[in-house]
Amino acid sequence: MNRTVLALSFLLVLSLGSVASAQDTSTLELVLSQLEWRNIGPAIMGGRIDDFAVVESNPHIAFVATASAGIWKTSNNGVTWKPLFDDQPVSSIGNIAVAASDPSILWAGTGEPANRQSSSWGDGVYKSTDGGESWTHMGLENTHHIGGVHIHPRNPDIVYVAAIGHLWGPNEERGVYKTTDGGKTWTNTKFIDENTGFIDLAMDPESPDTLYAAAYQRRRRAYGFNGGGPSGGLYKTTDGGASWKKLTEGLPSGDMGRIGIDIYRKDPRIVYAIIQNEEGGIFRSEDKGASWTRMSDTNPRPMYYSTIRIDPQNDQRIWVMGSRMFYSEDGGKTFVDDRVTMIHGDFHAMWINPENSNHMLLGSDGGIHYSYDRGLTWDFVNTLALGQFYEVGYDMDTPYNIYGGLQDNGSWGGPVRTRYQQGITNEDWFRVGGGDGFYTQIDPNDPTTVYVESQNGNLRRLDLESLETKSIRPEPEDGEDRYRFDWNSPVLLSPHDSTTIYYGGNRLFTSKNRGDVWTRSVDLTKNMDRDEMPIMGVMPSDETLSRNDGISSYGQIITISESPLQVGLLYVGTDDGNLQVSRDGGESWTNVFDGLTGVPDPTYVSRVVASRYAEGRVYTTLDGHRNDDFGTYVFMSDDHGDSWRRITSGIPEGHTMNVIREHPRSENLLFAGGELGAYVSFDRGAMWHELTGPLPRVPVDDITIHPRENDLILATHGRSIWVLDDMTPLEKMSESVMSADLHLFEIRDAISYRSFRHKGNTGHKMFIAPNPPEGALVSYYLKDEPAKEEDGESEVHITVTDASGHVVRELEGSGQRGLNRANWDLRYDAPIPPEPGESTGGFGDPPPGPRVLPGTYTVKVTLGDHEATQTVSVSDDPNVLATSSDRRAHLDYLLELRGLISEMHESHQVAADLEEQLASLETSLEKADSVAQSVTTALAAAQEKVVEAARLLSRDEGRSGFGGGGPRPLFQRVTRHMRAVDGYTEAPSAKQKSQLTAWSRDLTERKSALDAAVSGEVAELNRVIEESAVPRILARPVGRPTSQ
Repeated sequence: MNRTVLALSFLLVLSLGSVASAQDTSTLELVLSQLEWRNIGPAIMGGRIDDFAVVESNPHIAFVATASAGIWKTSNNGVTWKPLFDDQPVSSIGNIAVAASDPSILWAGTGEPANRQSSSWGDGVYKSTDGGESWTHMGLENTHHIGGVHIHPRNPDIVYVAAIGHLWGPNEERGVYKTTDGGKTWTNTKFIDENTGFIDLAMDPESPDTLYAAAYQRRRRAYGFNGGGPSGGLYKTTDGGASWKKLTEGLPSGDMGRIGIDIYRKDPRIVYAIIQNEEGGIFRSEDKGASWTRMSDTNPRPMYYSTIRIDPQNDQRIWVMGSRMFYSEDGGKTFVDDRVTMIHGDFHAMWINPENSNHMLLGSDGGIHYSYDRGLTWDFVNTLALGQFYEVGYDMDTPYNIYGGLQDNGSWGGPVRTRYQQGITNEDWFRVGGGDGFYTQIDPNDPTTVYVESQNGNLRRLDLESLETKSIRPEPEDGEDRYRFDWNSPVLLSPHDSTTIYYGGNRLFTSKNRGDVWTRSVDLTKNMDRDEMPIMGVMPSDETLSRNDGISSYGQIITISESPLQVGLLYVGTDDGNLQVSRDGGESWTNVFDGLTGVPDPTYVSRVVASRYAEGRVYTTLDGHRNDDFGTYVFMSDDHGDSWRRITSGIPEGHTMNVIREHPRSENLLFAGGELGAYVSFDRGAMWHELTGPLPRVPVDDITIHPRENDLILATHGRSIWVLDDMTPLEKMSESVMSADLHLFEIRDAISYRSFRHKGNTGHKMFIAPNPPEGALVSYYLKDEPAKEEDGESEVHITVTDASGHVVRELEGSGQRGLNRANWDLRYDAPIPPEPGESTGGFGDPPPGPRVLPGTYTVKVTLGDHEATQTVSVSDDPNVLATSSDRRAHLDYLLELRGLISEMHESHQVAADLEEQLASLETSLEKADSVAQSVTTALAAAQEKVVEAARLLSRDEGRSGFGGGGPRPLFQRVTRHMRAVDGYTEAPSAKQKSQLTAWSRDLTERKSALDAAVSGEVAELNRVIEESAVPRILARPVGRPTSQ
């Protein structure tokens, strides 16, 4: 297909499918902001924690800086937490500081200092003057990574920032910055060069003009890492940064790597440093850094950790972060690594209470931990969903499960909904793999078969029934070179045959029998020798500090796709900039990368997706940040990649992209995820719009769509899993929808799940994610917000009818402009309309209406003269194994009970109204100058009869409290019975039918007492007061409502 034809077909898409170009963009943005996302966790494991800031005057208040989940605050010592940074443009926080002179002032440095291959970046520093409720960006945008922030203890306008600078390339905006006017202006007080920034900063607690700063020369590339150089070292200022001196006495020479610093609170002459060097380790100074003594060579994986803390009460107690915690009681000469146990390792941040060193906060790749006995025991904060997911999958169970792999926390599965009324808890998630978790794919035809992959190519097949696992990692023959696998190696189940698996290394591996036997392609990478590729102008050698840390090899497949329309039409993308296509099942390959105009070669190919709608159509995203290139790269081809066009309009530059997905039912609807959020396009990429609402702006590493439920699932690298239930409104959004006064979207099939409360009152320290709304989701669009009715209620009315046209439920809908969503819980109307704020179905509450039978129902939404209808198919919980006849008999019985309760309620309303009139009459007569004795006598007689009749028709029959002797009030007997019968599905017994007959008879007798009072004493009262010219009592007879 030539380029002219391609352009014409693209214009056709724009003319037919465009939403934003034909409507006010603000309307579409409003709709996207109204989407109701659910964060389903899990919180059973956390994500990387970078820093703590604790209010020392009230250590129950703590702020936490996370690697990719923003800033969190607790005001009650970790019982509950609140996110503070969700509406900011970045989520990676390197450091956070609270002003000692005013704890409402906070500073945050964005961009974590961990130097990982998966580390995200920031855009400078932020300031809050209201305890983190709001933030102002204060500059230093291009620093990208912040190593330290310190606020002057007496003057909060003076702030120092250690800027590390870009991780993946050179830049000038790095050094030690200082402001004296609260961030309005900045001075770079210490700049070394474009490759060297500052990774740590420490301020003398007694002399805040004295600071120590750790210079760090480092560079990461897609192919490796160089963690040091001659420009690194330890510096000191005693004049607030006006001048700096490099500290050398007793410190090692040569290339320096990462350095961490701490000052002893009780005696700031004592300073500790952990230094990466050939002769590095733990160093101690007792003269404010003038000279140093090497205490030991302890320094676990310095590129990733290099954090040291001194016990504020005892300078001999030293803590060193690492994959394990290293603890010394002799000033760092010797360490033990078994003091801190039973929590996740990979420690990065520690705070020790200066008044009580037993009280500690510890941050790791697994989250936040508290100790109150100096590290012997720990309390893990398992209430924050900070999971750093890489990939996401799902099964086809009912309800379905979501699976995914996390940074340093294995691979897990969990339900999209539970049958528990509280929602989804940590206990509902289950582990399916260890290590660093990545791709987790489930056989769509067998939900017990799970393919789970951990770092560097370790692929296993798990049987969820037997819990046996089999390693199915492809291995070379004896004497052959080892295969290369990426940190995150892709696995794909063929859309044509789920027993066919593709797996990516430097070759594409194919198995036709679930991984038991593999065939291999040729090497599909550039196969470059990274030992011949310089970093910061230096060739790697055995002396290179932290050489290639985190990157075990280079030149491997990152993404795989097979066309759903053509068996054997395969695409792969590599980390070294190849985008290969095969049309013969992998026998031959063509590299189509060169057609990606404007993309430097090599650039990491983050995703390739073959279209399910056109055989030659394919999408790809590329991520250039590993080359220090933050361009936004999303492309589409209609000719198997022979030619490409860039489709990034609407996505800001600087938003590197990780993934793109097609909707399974709408070829124009696309989703994309990147380092700074997620996007949707309604016109096949011609224009993109950010997905907002409650969704935080965090890295979105993977996106998938459940094909049956039409749920949109996001795997975020920092805030766990997010689900948009039934995205039909996005699927069907169009120009005609947005121009309609009222549009009702198609309603997804609904299942009447049973649920119960499986936990008691557990307190506030518990993670509970919401289930989706019960029943059928009714989504509709309003062009304008309607006026309220006279009673203040919305003008939007929702009516549900059965196949015979009988009304089963009436609901009031919200009336906001844009997208609205109500849910019908698949029940009839309740027997008694709940009072405002009153629930139904709980102990002592009126029962809900009965569940409807399986079948097709019509939903009508009415707005003034406008109405719209859709049908919804309802099925019963698959775990409920009742016959059709039993379901019918069960429903009929419940409807009779509902009718009886409604009759009791209406009868009581009549009696109460009459009782109120009599009381009002009594009040009026008491104010009169004179009243005939016949009137007061008749009033007393009427009141006696009516009050007694009303009591017998009331909910509690005039009794107070629970317990006591005598029979239970009739209303309570019937409502309790209805709730009980509603809990199981079977035909009523003869005894139950007999009981219902007896209750109906009892109610008739009670109503008769009221009718007798109305026709007797009340009629007599009316006769007497009529003779006395007193207003009559209006009494209406008690009728019986229908049962439907």
